[in-house]
Amino acid sequence: MKNKKIIYWLPRILSIAFILFLSLFALDVFEAYSGWQAILALAIHLFPALILLGVVAIAWKYDLVGVIIFLGLAVFYVLAIGFNRPWSWYAGISGPAVLVGILFLLSWFKKRS
Repeated sequence: MKNKKIIYWLPRILSIAFILFLSLFALDVFEAYSGWQAILALAIHLFPALILLGVVAIAWKYDLVGVIIFLGLAVFYVLAIGFNRPWSWYAGISGPAVLVGILFLLSWFKKRS
């Protein structure tokens, strides 16, 4: 029973941590902008995190949505930035997304059994 709870909560907690990690990158707008421009730029930079937050809300009940979105996000990121970047770029963004996607998959399997 305890293992089932860990498998249930781990992808949800890590997905929120991943969203917070991505949100940190939005803070760089304060170096380039000030005032209302900074607020608008921050809102634009946080938009993907808000979308992912909505995905996590849906994946909270439907694990398969989390699997598809997080694994899809990892693949999309690699394809979007190309294959000529340092491996740390892929590991920093795609790595956590793949991990969360796999954990949602394990949670989905646990629910079915």
